[in-house]
Amino acid sequence: MSGPTVLVAGASIAGPALAHWLHRRGAEVTVVERAPGLRPGGQAVDARGVAREVIRRMGLDAAVRAACTDTAGAHTVDVDGNVLETHRADDHGGDGYIAEIEILRGDLSEVLHDDTRDGVEYVFGDRIAELTQDADGVDVAFAGGDRRRFDLVVGADGLHSALRGTVFGPHERFVRHLGLVLAFYSVPNEFGLDRWLLEYQDQASGRSALLRPIQDATRAMAMFSFPAAEFDVDHRDIPAQKRLLHDRMAGLGWLSPRLLAQMDDSPDFYLDQVAQVVMDRWSSGRVGLLGDAAFSSSPMSGQGTGLALVGAYLLAGELAASGWDPAVGFAAYEGRMRSFVEANQEIGRMHVAILEAPAPDAEPAPEPDMEALTELVERAINGVELPDYAGVPDSGVRAAAGTPGGPA
Repeated sequence: MSGPTVLVAGASIAGPALAHWLHRRGAEVTVVERAPGLRPGGQAVDARGVAREVIRRMGLDAAVRAACTDTAGAHTVDVDGNVLETHRADDHGGDGYIAEIEILRGDLSEVLHDDTRDGVEYVFGDRIAELTQDADGVDVAFAGGDRRRFDLVVGADGLHSALRGTVFGPHERFVRHLGLVLAFYSVPNEFGLDRWLLEYQDQASGRSALLRPIQDATRAMAMFSFPAAEFDVDHRDIPAQKRLLHDRMAGLGWLSPRLLAQMDDSPDFYLDQVAQVVMDRWSSGRVGLLGDAAFSSSPMSGQGTGLALVGAYLLAGELAASGWDPAVGFAAYEGRMRSFVEANQEIGRMHVAILEAPAPDAEPAPEPDMEALTELVERAINGVELPDYAGVPDSGVRAAAGTPGGPA
């Protein structure tokens, strides 16, 4: 008997990671992606704590590490470039400000796609146009004209998830803008950057500029952030986004003018609001959500990729363990993930608050409760159990016996 048919919307990180585990558990998987192909570049993303264990269980540790940025650490600098503070990649056991596993989003997406493309059907340049579900399955009409029926559908299509809007309701109901806008794009490395990230923060205005190394030493990644109480620029209107960034970064200083001058020639410009997705439920019938579509913690948490990877492992495992019963499997997945998600969302909100420019008459911030903060960080990095799913079908190569995740 063949396994269930599952349609996954989105081919960035959460989608292909879920496809990996669904395929290993015996499902027939189709991934649909509205872009014509994988999107290159993007922000550097991190895998910390339990997410590193998921990568190991996928058998992708070597491939992911080979594609890492190899960042040695980060220097916080003043407007003249003088170093104020230093963070190293091996701080806190590799789970610090600069993670031991740090990789460009596009590079991780490519590793995951290469791993799954032989056993998973990928459909690029198309999207779900309509969706109707009943007790036994989901009928999907694609924008390209195809009509197909699946047992389950999962939206892994990001913060602006079209599937979430179709099944669960409008964007505004679930997306919480955190008052910050983030932009990044690659530039020629004409700055002598060598394995060390540089970050400049203008505390008076709440703006920041950052320059980070990537694996291609001839290029670097520029990143800017600025406060914005409202954000109404269309996430697909690139010219409007570039005008906004030029306007908001005027007069910032440090390397900002040189970085902004490279913006129009960059092939991978990206700008969006820093936002979280907060939902009471991540599933409805035979349709579920994963990654930023369900529980974006924002880039300021440093854990969006970790949540996607861990969520993919647990969602596929719980669905398979339930005999592919969506009500049971989706509920078990949510039960395991929610506390982990909430801890990471709290970290994201705290990071944004730290960057906020203080009001002229503001009282000094109280000293943080370090014990509570340490506990929160630990819960955000390692605060979720990864079952072995020893009794669940697995066509992949399991970890060696006697190691975490190995066969019982």
